[in-house]
Amino acid sequence: MHRTLAAAIALTAAIAGCGPEEGTVNEDIRADDSFLLEAWADNWFAAYLGETLIAEDSVSITTERSFNAERVSFSGEYPLVLNVVLKDFKENDSGLEYIGSNRQQMGDGGFIAQITDTRTGQVVGVSDASWRCLVVHKAPLDKGCEDASDPLTACTWEITDEPAGWMSPDFDVSGWDAATVHTAAAVSPKDGYDAISWNAAAQLIWGSDLEADNTILCRTVIEAP
Repeated sequence: MHRTLAAAIALTAAIAGCGPEEGTVNEDIRADDSFLLEAWADNWFAAYLGETLIAEDSVSITTERSFNAERVSFSGEYPLVLNVVLKDFKENDSGLEYIGSNRQQMGDGGFIAQITDTRTGQVVGVSDASWRCLVVHKAPLDKGCEDASDPLTACTWEITDEPAGWMSPDFDVSGWDAATVHTAAAVSPKDGYDAISWNAAAQLIWGSDLEADNTILCRTVIEAP
């Protein structure tokens, strides 16, 4: 995995090839950095400060049960333009997983994050409905194809190219949808989620459809408190 930060403390452990142990938090922290990003995703995320990568899920999206939290420090100045790529695992464009097995199904996603100014200890940003998001892979459009023997024939999907330059702070995301807030009961967060002490304002977000929205681009801007 590519990292832009120098020091990394790997705390991952494997369960018979099925992903990290419950409670796993992967840390990449430098004492001289000024912000701390804490995030959990089902299944995978990458976070950028503007166009600079600051964090990437340390467990591959192809890992079964790839649930874990990440705690990463970074340097920056207000306003912080945070861009995030969110992905739920899918085997192909049909949007399904475990294809051909008795577990063939649509997956579901979820993401939560908080940003702390380590100079003050104040949480200055959280995932919530103020984030603007664009779904760039949505499938299946007809959920009735979930049990099809040939999903690539039976299912349909909608794929949109990532807008050119969308990570630039000058890119206008005002036309994107507001992130949809989902309950913990709907997302069922696990494996690392409970290892983070979440601010009360931090919410689980995704597109409007936890099952069909597979790849999402999101943006938030954090102003100085």
